[in-house]
Parts: sequence; structure tokens; C-alpha cells
Amino acid sequence: MGTSTAAPAPRPGFLGWVERVGNRLPDPVFIFVWLIAGLVIVSVLGALAGWSALHPTELDAATGQPRLVMVASLLSAENIRLLWTETPRTFTAFAPLGYVLVVMFGAGVAERVGLLSTAMRLSMANVPRRWMTPAVALVSMMGNHAADAAFVVFVPLCGIIYHAAGRHPLLGVGASFASIAGGFSANLLPGQLDALLLGLTEAAVTSAFGDVYTANIAGNWYFIAAMTVLYLPIIWYVTDRVVEPRLGKYDPALRESSDVAALNQTPDERGQKTGLRRAGLALLAVLATWLLCIFGPGTPLIDETAGEGRLSPLYNSLLALFMLIFLVPAWTYGKATGAIADHRDLVKMLTGAMQDMGYYLVLVFVAAHFVAMFAWSNLGIVIAVNGADALRESGLPAWAMVGSVVVFGSALNMIIGSASAKWAVIGPALVPMLMLLGISPEMSTAAYRAGDSATNMITPVGYLPIMLIFCRRWVHDYGFGSFVAIMLPYAGAILVAATALTIGWVVLDLPLGPGAGVFIEPGATVAPLAPAAPG
Repeated sequence: MGTSTAAPAPRPGFLGWVERVGNRLPDPVFIFVWLIAGLVIVSVLGALAGWSALHPTELDAATGQPRLVMVASLLSAENIRLLWTETPRTFTAFAPLGYVLVVMFGAGVAERVGLLSTAMRLSMANVPRRWMTPAVALVSMMGNHAADAAFVVFVPLCGIIYHAAGRHPLLGVGASFASIAGGFSANLLPGQLDALLLGLTEAAVTSAFGDVYTANIAGNWYFIAAMTVLYLPIIWYVTDRVVEPRLGKYDPALRESSDVAALNQTPDERGQKTGLRRAGLALLAVLATWLLCIFGPGTPLIDETAGEGRLSPLYNSLLALFMLIFLVPAWTYGKATGAIADHRDLVKMLTGAMQDMGYYLVLVFVAAHFVAMFAWSNLGIVIAVNGADALRESGLPAWAMVGSVVVFGSALNMIIGSASAKWAVIGPALVPMLMLLGISPEMSTAAYRAGDSATNMITPVGYLPIMLIFCRRWVHDYGFGSFVAIMLPYAGAILVAATALTIGWVVLDLPLGPGAGVFIEPGATVAPLAPAAPG
């Protein structure tokens, strides 16, 4: 989530309390600094108290029994030495860093040349009134690949679209915002969020069990596609049957927006359509090249000598594929519209995309050290084993555990907006613990992201303040509480649907994505999870 403007003045009641608490939180960078300080204290106390657990995957060389793991103080000589000597490696070896930077090479250029915003705008042209809401919802959820651009470009544009169709413009703002924020993890294709969160999942597994698991960017593909299909009719119903009657008919006297004419007065629309056609051809060329590497001579992306791991190169290629899916069409589009004159412009845009990641790099630096120090302390494996034992003894079924993760993630989102920041904190303990109970890393990630996105449209630490500014372009002095009242029906419906979907996925034992959804049997040795065949 990006940086937002200042929130409106706090109001009384529960929502006012949440807003005040959220605004008092420090920057996520310093949240991790304080977490590291707390981690040091807990590690010292744990070492003094003799906290321990039997490692589920390692045997003692002398006895042949599971190795006893003790909590190690982060103030021990060995861990202090690691902190001083491993700083560069700790930073650069952090799994999400490479994933996100690679994808952003393409997505950053696509945003800068206008490909993403143009595709969203023209995809809504000439849509019949009755299909307007589902079209807005679908394009908004797909627009999550544009990250911050979806919020700041498409949401206000949907207000214009609805006004032009004779409907209340705030209905378009609300429907688009609910789709982008509430469906933040929903999409028909994996993207940078998948790379980010599954990269953090890999780091969580590694911190507890070592190098036994490699994240797959498509590990939640089937799940996020199902979320898209499920959320679409829900957002459609809430928009047209619940929110629109509440808003009533729009009175232009409240505040007429000068942007209305922009919908039909795009001076370079012909060039943009030409650019989109050429970008579409470029996309087909990228996909054809990728398929040639799968089925063509030599099958570079299929290792015929690797047995069960023969498809590993295919799955590992997805990150580069998604980068090129953004980058090559964006370059083609930019050349067609004049946004890119020569290769120097492309290099500038690539550089600009990396400049936008400056804050992320700072956040990763402290987050990587938190994850590394969590592993050095052995707290992760000790908490995981003892927590798994407690949950196992509680008799809770797997579906109840993942349902609890959904609800917990949605509640935590009310005070910490960043999906990656929260997952970096709770993932190192949660993922290994659930693995020991037979719940795969991909399922843990899917349950977390389902809950995290459900309350995105009502958390004051997200994009809610900026949405209020968009609303006031149409209704002067539109209130914070008024907008929250619009968004609450979306949040409640999506949270119920997300919880039901996640529980149903576990009960039915459905695959989460190609090469994912591998459940570890309770009590079994944690072995490397090689990608399996799709389906």
C-alpha cells in the first residue's frame, strides 16, 4: 500500500478510535525496528528460561533421536557476530527482494507509458448500463497488477463513468474501491503481490526448517482466480441493491466535476487504441516464445532428466514471464503513442521504476534482519513445534485453523495496512506451525491474504483517506463516516465469503495452484516440496 494523505479529523465511536490508533502508529520501517528490539528481549528471556523443542526434521547424530533445539539469545557472542558479518547477505538473500524487483521492471514501465490506465479506461467503453458494475468490478480486480496505479487512476475514473451513465458517481468510486481493495488478492493471473507474499512464505519456511521449500509465484493461482469469480457477484449485488438505494439520485448542484468531459475528450484516443493493438500483439509474441521454450526443440523449460522435478524450470520461469508480459507490451505501446521515443526513454522509465522501490528497499532491509534474527534465535521452530502440539491437542480441525487465520488477518489489517509487513511478522511463526499440522505453506498464505484484503476498504491506515478526497470532487464536504457507511456492506460480505471459501478449500482438499497445494501429513518429516504436475 502506498503513502496516503492525512486522514480526516477523528470521529467518536469505534471507527474514530481505530482511526486515532492507526494514525499514531509509527512508519512500518520503525515498526520493524521496535519488533527487532522486542525480539532481542524475548530471545534473552527464552534462553534464560530454557525454552526448547524437538526438531521435527533433524536427528541427533549421537542418539538418532530428534534433535533438541534451544532458544538462543540474540545477545550471545555467536549471534552478535552474525549481525555484524552477515548484514549484506541478510539483505540481498531476502527472497521477496528479487521477486518484487524483477516484476516491477515490467509493471513500472507499463504504468509510466500509460498502458495500464488506458487499458482500464477503454475496457469500460460502450459497456451496457446493466453490465457496468460487474465490468467495473472485474477490471478493478484485474487492475491490482498495477498496484498503487489502480487506486489513483481507475477509482476516480469510475466516478466519471458512472456519472456519464446517469448514475451516482460515488457509486462508481465505491464499487471500484471495494473491488481493488477488497479484492486485493483476487485476480485471474498471479502478479507482484503473489511474488511478494509467497516470497515471504518461503523465508518463513526456511527460517524454521532450512532450505526445504521453494516458493512458486503461481502457488495460489487457482485460489485467487476463485476469489475473483466469487467476489464478482457479491460486489455486483452490494453495489446495485444495497449501496445505490442508499445514495439515491445524484444532484449535480452538490458539486459538478470538471473531469466529466474527460471521458469523451481524450485527444490521443486513436493513438492509444493503436498502441493497445500493438501491445496485444507483443503480448502474444511473449506468450508464444514462452510456449516454444516449453514444447519446442530441446524443451528448455522442461528438464526431462529430473524425474518428478521435470517441471521445476517451467514453474521457476513464471517470474521472468510476468516481467516480460508487462515490459514488452509496455515498450510497444509507448513507441506507438510516442511516450517512448528511443531506448534512452525506456532506460529512464526502468530507472524510475526502481526509484519508486526506494522505500520498499528500506523496509526490506529491516524486515530481512527481523526474519534472519528470528531464525538465529530458534524462536520460530520452538514456537512452531509447541504451538502445533497445543493446536493438535485442542482437537481443532484444519478448516477451523485456516478460518481463524482469515479472521485474524482481517482484524490485524485495521491497524497495520501493509500486507507484506504483517505477513513478514506473523509468517515466520504461523507457516511452520501450520505445516506441522498438515497445512501447506501455500494454504497458510491463501488464508492470510483472504482475510487481509477483506477489510482493506475500511481500514484508516490504507487508501481510505485518499478515496474521501475523490468523493469530495463530486459531493462537497462529503464525510468520512458517510464513506465508511458505504464501504461496510462490502467489507462484511467479502469477509464472510473469504472465510467460507478458505474453509471450503481445505474441506474439499482442492489444489491451490500448479505445483502447489501439497499438504504435509501431521507428524511427518518435512521434505522438500518439489512442484507437482498442474492439477
